[in-house]
Amino acid sequence: MNPAQEVEKVAPIRKSVVVHRKPEEAFSIFTERLSSWWPHKTHSLSKGGAASVVMEPRAGGKLYETSEQGERKEWGTIVAWNPPSGFVTTWHPGMDPENPTEVELRFTPVAEGTRVDLEHRSWERLGAKAAENRKGYDGGWVDVFERAFVEACA
Repeated sequence: MNPAQEVEKVAPIRKSVVVHRKPEEAFSIFTERLSSWWPHKTHSLSKGGAASVVMEPRAGGKLYETSEQGERKEWGTIVAWNPPSGFVTTWHPGMDPENPTEVELRFTPVAEGTRVDLEHRSWERLGAKAAENRKGYDGGWVDVFERAFVEACA
């Protein structure tokens, strides 16, 4: 089997949480209030943490952090924007923007509030680094999505 075939077998990361909010509220917290709950100090490209994290609310909008010194560092570009049901963004913090992975968030009403599904995919674009990067992000999404986002919705 050649390396390209092995890379194709890297499974997407899938995480799901249920928050006690309406889909519109959960979507707004994730997108408009991103900077208020994202763990800047531990999950950023800026040494010492980012000052802010911004998601421009539209297809073609940018997802980026701004350092304490005012330097903008791009994380991705919004590919699909469908409030309040979800969005898709390219994802390349600190990586080659020409070969990004992709993150999709879906917000679905359920009896308890909203089920939010995260899928981080397209690892094959990273070539030989795919499996290693996926492993790191699998744990990272626990901190960011399953902890910080859920706490912001509480």
